Amino acid sequence: MGIALALASALSYGVSDVIGGLASRRISFVHVALLGQVGALCATALIMVVSPTPPARGADLAWGAGSGIGTGLAMAFLFHGLSRGAMTVVVPLSAVGGVALPVLVSVALLGERPPWLTWVGILIAAPALWFISRATDGSDAASRSAVFDGLAASCGIALQYLCLAQAEASSGLWPILSGRAAAIAVILGVAVLLLRRAPSRDAAAATPSVIALSIGAGVLAAAALAAYLYALRTEFVTVAVVLSSLYPVVPVVVGLAFLHEHLRRSQALGLLAALTATVLIAVA
Repeated sequence: MGIALALASALSYGVSDVIGGLASRRISFVHVALLGQVGALCATALIMVVSPTPPARGADLAWGAGSGIGTGLAMAFLFHGLSRGAMTVVVPLSAVGGVALPVLVSVALLGERPPWLTWVGILIAAPALWFISRATDGSDAASRSAVFDGLAASCGIALQYLCLAQAEASSGLWPILSGRAAAIAVILGVAVLLLRRAPSRDAAAATPSVIALSIGAGVLAAAALAAYLYALRTEFVTVAVVLSSLYPVVPVVVGLAFLHEHLRRSQALGLLAALTATVLIAVA
């Protein structure tokens, strides 16, 4: 069940990045990230109202807030990169550090010892994500900036995963709720630093459909985090993080099939390796 939840998390994240990336090409990336997190906050609160919810504990709320800080940074930099970079580059690159750092920390500090077959899958998955990202030669300023945004987002994703993994299994959705509130605060702070230098967007571009895409991206991202949180109840952090971090496959496929982005041999190899890693981790 944990494997299925982690893969569901990856699918939700992938679709979230696709629709959020499309919206960020129409309106400011900060607005996309902010609308998404507000939508996610409201959706999470609504679910908690209509479903059984355990009492809130301070530690769980704090770890959730820490996760939300990572989410806010990740979404801001991710959508900033997507607003001007190839989807097949920015999203996969954001996953490289997002998967590598939590795995290393979990093994070094949390004492996790996954089965050897899982290690094979993990060792394949990290370079697979790198190969998928090899779609640019970095020869122009826009490409270099998109690479920086992807790497910065990966640090936020790593923080998000690591903090959320520390919440108690019985915490329910409280860490997700406190995380959305923290993410909103971080995005507002990022707006002060980055929005003045971002390309302007015509206010008329903020159509209902674009707003719906932005909100949908945030709701799907929150659903992905919830799936990841529940996957941790039966799986190692290393396994859940790696499987959840295979989400770049979705935007890569969309970028190739619908946005006319090009696939290099290294990307094709990376996609095949990512699929192989998923199978190895799932059967371990």
